[in-house]
Amino acid sequence: MTDTATESLAVEPTSGADGTEEAHSASEDDGGWLDLLQPAHLATTLMLSMGVALFAFNGFFVSTVLPSAIAEIGGGHLIAWSVSLYLIGSIVAGVTAAQLKQRFGARRVLIVATLLFIAGTVVAAMATSMEQVLVGRVGQGLGEGVVAAICYALIPALFPARLVPKVFGVEALVWTCASFGGPFAAGWLAESFSWRVAFLINVPFGLIFIVLAVFTATRREEVFERSRMPISPLVLLALGMLMVLYSGIVGPAFMSAALVFAGLALLGLSVVRDRLSPSSLMPHSAFGFNSTVGTGLWLVLLMPVAQATSSVYFVFGLQRSFGFGPMAAGGLGAVMAMSWSLVAVLVAHIGAGSARRRSIEAGPILQCGGMLLVALGFHQGSLTLLIVGQIVVGAAFGASWAFLSQMLMEASAAGERDKTSGLIPTLQSAGFAIGAAFAGLAGNSLGLAEASSDGKTSVAFAATFLIPALWTIPAMLLARRSTRLAEGCLSQSP
Repeated sequence: MTDTATESLAVEPTSGADGTEEAHSASEDDGGWLDLLQPAHLATTLMLSMGVALFAFNGFFVSTVLPSAIAEIGGGHLIAWSVSLYLIGSIVAGVTAAQLKQRFGARRVLIVATLLFIAGTVVAAMATSMEQVLVGRVGQGLGEGVVAAICYALIPALFPARLVPKVFGVEALVWTCASFGGPFAAGWLAESFSWRVAFLINVPFGLIFIVLAVFTATRREEVFERSRMPISPLVLLALGMLMVLYSGIVGPAFMSAALVFAGLALLGLSVVRDRLSPSSLMPHSAFGFNSTVGTGLWLVLLMPVAQATSSVYFVFGLQRSFGFGPMAAGGLGAVMAMSWSLVAVLVAHIGAGSARRRSIEAGPILQCGGMLLVALGFHQGSLTLLIVGQIVVGAAFGASWAFLSQMLMEASAAGERDKTSGLIPTLQSAGFAIGAAFAGLAGNSLGLAEASSDGKTSVAFAATFLIPALWTIPAMLLARRSTRLAEGCLSQSP
């Protein structure tokens, strides 16, 4: 733990690592939103926003475009793999991003990763079979996993601590725009031109990102490690994620459950193997319970695990239980993302360390309350409760995510800060993938695949949303422990 750990959560002014004084008290907040548009930060803000936009857009638009591709080239039985392989590629690549950044510098790695993403995009767009589309999706995932992780790692490196929450607020806005507008834009491109054009729209945006990276991510960081990248943790990670994601494709519930738990076992073994490696991919305290970083990373994982059920079944539930059409249901499904962005912007000005700690601790509490409201809404057939629940869940992430991310970044040792920062979006993706597997297992066991509009279906949807609320209980405990450990570390710093 460095002397500047959790300085943004402090009540008293602290000294930065470069010797400059930074006040983070409740009475002093020098960072304004317009500061992000000043010449010193504008290009960097645009670059990070575009990196997040590429990642978010490609996470949402595929489900809109692929039906048109299947109508032309076939391969409908492989459609689920287009998402699974993309996620596996992005998660595995994201874990390696910190080492790549330290060895070769952020600019070089960002350029190469974006070129790989563009190459994957072109392969998918020019494909004559679904197998070729899948190859392109792997390339997209590998490239975007590195880009997203390094963009996170660059936030504390390129912005003063007072602006970091506002940067996360901007990223939340970008993510909302991509989640809401991505499917509509992709659908319009596919209908007006072709599904190939919808893929190729990534190319000019990728090239613009490269230009911005050349002029912003110019400094090569000090190299902390030069040993070879460990292979066995990556293999175990890939196999574990493959099993978890494949569990949603196989039919029998017992097979799905076996794959989920076998995959989780391999993921745990990957963490153990990584800790034993002389050149680890993750922070050495990752997933421990005696440090801010260890407990905080658990929180980064568990909140998306609990949230994934909404991603899988909320829009589906609106259509089956309330009779909404695809567009109306999709619009209501975006309420959570809009709430996340709005709350992230509203809380970004908070300067007091105690208030930031309370925001982190409030995250899983709000998430639990919101998910209980959604479950109750399905049970009672109340659209009002559903919408309020989604708003509360969005507020949970908006209130806590930026401060949690900043706390983890600043609580890391100098040589491991890139690993921690880059692991945040990677764990977020892994959490959603694991949570989606659990949601599919619960939903299939409760018969949601054959859901109709009767009373039994409402009960099944309510139970499906009630089960993941259990994940928020350990998240609440870990949130409190991580902030207390951060406070104790600060009070013991010289």
